[in-house]
Order: sequence, then structure tokens, then C-alpha cells
Amino acid sequence: MSPTPDKRLYQIALTKINGVGDITARNILNLFDGDEAAIFSSDRQTLLHKGVPTKLIPDILSPGVIEKAEKELAFIEKNNISTYFINEKDYPGRLRECVDAPILLYFRGNTNFNADKIISIVGTRQSTNYGNNFCESFLEELSSTIPDALIVSGLAYGIDIHAHKAAIKYGFPTIGVLAHGLDRIYPSFHRQTAVKMIENGGLLTEFPNGTDPEKFNFVRRNRIVAGMADAVIIVESDIKGGSLITAELANSYCKDVFSLPGRTSDKYSQGCNKLIASHKADIFYSTEYFLEQMSWDLESNRKKKRPKQQALFIELNDDEQKIVDILTGRDSTHVDQLSLQLEIPVFQLFSLLLELEMKGVIKNMPGNTYSLT
Repeated sequence: MSPTPDKRLYQIALTKINGVGDITARNILNLFDGDEAAIFSSDRQTLLHKGVPTKLIPDILSPGVIEKAEKELAFIEKNNISTYFINEKDYPGRLRECVDAPILLYFRGNTNFNADKIISIVGTRQSTNYGNNFCESFLEELSSTIPDALIVSGLAYGIDIHAHKAAIKYGFPTIGVLAHGLDRIYPSFHRQTAVKMIENGGLLTEFPNGTDPEKFNFVRRNRIVAGMADAVIIVESDIKGGSLITAELANSYCKDVFSLPGRTSDKYSQGCNKLIASHKADIFYSTEYFLEQMSWDLESNRKKKRPKQQALFIELNDDEQKIVDILTGRDSTHVDQLSLQLEIPVFQLFSLLLELEMKGVIKNMPGNTYSLT
């Protein structure tokens, strides 16, 4: 009996089809009920019948796609790299809810992508002492309140690397999202920090080995930084800084965005001030304020449990009752956590939450959190 082919081979192959991006790949996968192997074992007629675009079929049937995938699979096995596929349980749950989420991720390290609380910290590469000191003081203060929070950034010069180093110093797991393959570290100057991150956190990318850190890859990288998190903090940014793109992406994903204010005369505070003035980010007033807005202090310091919600003439369907059961005994719960526990996409969950609000069963609190009334 021949051995069963490694499913990772077909998962990788799906990313090697010319003209197929993450959204198209996800659509093709859905046509085959999530069976990636079935895509490549089908003949032309089956692919057409399933609804695969005609222009993509020659590449799917080409042995070259599988050959490319075999080379990538050999590389990741040799270098102890893990893969996370879009329909697998361990894939970052918050990121999966984003319409343009990468269908496949490559990871070197050791951490939980679905940690209870995830914060992305980003900013300019030309950071000042003001921004660098913020990373240090914020994570020091946070370590006494939420010591197991996962800190995400981009391993770039400036704010990114200071956030990673502060996370390591205060014992937080931290992930660097890369704009290139895992066959290199860019910038190479950060290699020592990257090695430390692999011990508690790691390096994450959607790009296969051999991919250079091209400019346009950084924008794609930013959507992962934004999509993985509960909250995104913009520390320092010029008026047209790349961090503003991350903030825009985070807003489009319904994430909580905070911006560190600065003096109007400071070049690398102008972008942050603009985000606040245009209501695209909440002001980062203090760590205490941040925790209050996220309702994380309330959740972690709950004083007493609420009694279970009784119907009292209010009829709840099964999904609504599940939401009530989760919220029972908690001061508040973030929408992303509800989505993960219920295994319901955020965009579907919002309609259920609205219905419960209209019934007077729950209330919406700051930071996209909910509690029983």
C-alpha cells in the first residue's frame, strides 16, 4: 500500500497556481468542500463542473505546480517550519475572519496564535526616544496585569524592534510578521532578537522561501499584523507613514485602534495625531485607559458572577442562548473571543448580537465587548 500523500503538499500547491490570490484560493477550496487534495486529483471536466475558472485549469493540471510544492515542502521539513492552513483549527482565528486572510502561513517558533489577548504594536522605522520609551513602559505596566498577552509586530527598525525587545524583556510571547520567506532575516541586524523570539513566540510569514523583502510585500504583511490582533497601537508615524496603512486595515477588520499622541511640531507624531483627529483611532491616554477601553481589566478582575439569564418571556434561539451562556458570569467578553468560542464568523455574529441587544438581553460596551444587561 502506498503512503498517503502529505496534505501539506496540496495546501502549498494551492498557493503556487498562477493568477490565484488568497480570496480566489479560498473560493476554489470551498468548491471542493475544503478538500485541497481533491482539487489536484480532479480532471479538467470535474474542475469545470465544480466552477473553477477556465483560465486557471491548465496550471492546476500542470505537474509543475506540484513540483514547486514538493520543493517548498522539502525546505520546511529541513528547517523545522510549521504550516497553518486556512481551514485548520490552529490557524489564527482572528485573522481567518478577514476576507483577504492568507490561505497558508509559514511559522518558525512556539506560541498560541489564538491567545486570549493579542496586541499589535507598530510605528515608524525612524523612531525617537519618545516612541521607544513608550514600548518599554507600556509593556512593563502591562506585564503586571496581562502577563500572557501575545505581542505582534513586524521586526523592522524603529518601533517594531523595540516592541519585540520589550516583550522579550518582560516575558511576553512575541511574533514578528515578515515580508519575505523564512530562508532569511531582514534586516539581518535583528537576527539575534529573532532567535530569542523563536523560543517564546516566533517568526510568521505567508511568503515561501526565496521571496525577497520587496516594497509591496510589506503592505501585504501589514494586513496580517492588523488581522491577528484584538487591538492595534500606532506608536509613532509620519503624516504618510506605512503604519497608517496598518491602521486603515485594522479599522476595516473592525479591530480596536489606538494612537499615541505627540506634539504637533514632532514629525513622527503627525500621523498619530491625524488618526486621532480623524476618529480613526482612539487616543492612547494611558495603560489604564487602554485596559478600560478594551474591558480587559474588568474581565480579569471580575468580582462576582451574574446569575444565568432567565428567559422571562424572551425567546432565544440556540445560537443566542449559547452567547448568553458564554457571557454569564463575566463582566464583558470581546467579540473576537465570542467568535472563537462559538465558531461563528464575526460578520455573522454581529447580527446575532444586535438581535440580543434589541431584546434587551445584552449591551455593547467599549472596545467591541459585550456583557449581559
